[in-house]
Amino acid sequence: MNITTNLDQELWHEMQEPGAYEWWYFDAEDKESGISVVLIWFSGFPFSPSYTNHYEKWNSRPASGAPLPSNYSGFSFQLYENGREIVNFIKEGSRELFEGNSLDIGVRFEKNLFTYDALRDEYLLDIDFSFPARRKAIKANLLFKACRRFIYEKKDANNNGKVPLHQWLLSVPKADVEGTITVMEQPAGAVRTIPVRAVGYHDHNLGAVPMQEYISRWYWGRAFSDLFDLVYYVVFFKNNDYPPLSLLVLNDNKSDTVTVHDTLQFRERNFRSGFFSPQHSRDIDLQYDNIHLKIHHDTVLDTGPFYLRFASAISLQRDSGNFEDMSGISEFLNPARLQSRFMRFFTRSRIWRDGDRSIMYNNYNRFKRSLDWNNH
Repeated sequence: MNITTNLDQELWHEMQEPGAYEWWYFDAEDKESGISVVLIWFSGFPFSPSYTNHYEKWNSRPASGAPLPSNYSGFSFQLYENGREIVNFIKEGSRELFEGNSLDIGVRFEKNLFTYDALRDEYLLDIDFSFPARRKAIKANLLFKACRRFIYEKKDANNNGKVPLHQWLLSVPKADVEGTITVMEQPAGAVRTIPVRAVGYHDHNLGAVPMQEYISRWYWGRAFSDLFDLVYYVVFFKNNDYPPLSLLVLNDNKSDTVTVHDTLQFRERNFRSGFFSPQHSRDIDLQYDNIHLKIHHDTVLDTGPFYLRFASAISLQRDSGNFEDMSGISEFLNPARLQSRFMRFFTRSRIWRDGDRSIMYNNYNRFKRSLDWNNH
């Protein structure tokens, strides 16, 4: 796994290899209102059952035709309020729905796009989609203004560097976010406009082969406080001879200095699992010399057969002093579960594949719509 902060790597890489993937991730939390939002654009949707099925068919019978990553593009939008899901939208489709280029930062899926203003160091996210299965339509305009950037580079040294390309671009560890999100109920026509003034984060991932062929699991999270901002990342590889990769980016807001630690001690505790959630640790510890980070995966925001998203309680201790308590967003991913055809059946219920009819998708969203009604 390569790690970089090079802004040039934001560009669409036009990955052509079968099983390749690329995504751009944004999130924002408004602590005062309880609103949080997660947005992701995909070219080569690595969690798509359709993409995985096509890849496995080609891998066993190459003459059957290789899958083109951009034919499995997608867009994901999750909106939460006080830990409760308001919108959980995932749509994928062919390359006609996706637009990107290798010259300008920014991509589009249908009418959902983001662009980048280099002079202002700002990302403008313009969102416009219908969600018929939940009888909603969403429009949003969000401005992500980078608070800081830093320089860091780490190459994958496993097998002397002779490994498939997987890369994490830590682009914007912290951003000021402002804008509005409008949720329209259909066909009733009720409209709710949500002002957003939040703190955000942005990164970008890509790989030349399916994740599950190289990565066994990962933990990631970020948190902000008056004293510190931090991002952590721990990756375990499918080959047990490769040591786990760990990273802690810590910004001291008093001195406005960034330090990066990549030789961390890591411990998992309090393991949990469920039918729709892979085995994971609810508590993890990261330690480097005089720095101790404790993460508790508190409230589950979203769950799937291969991943979990949490609102997390995070405590940071430096030089044996008092712990600084923070809150943030954390994720756990186990891509190996993507290999399970049984689990793919349930994953399909979450994803709207353009042009396909799915009884599972319709039934899942009918159930979720009834929960929405009961929560009103």
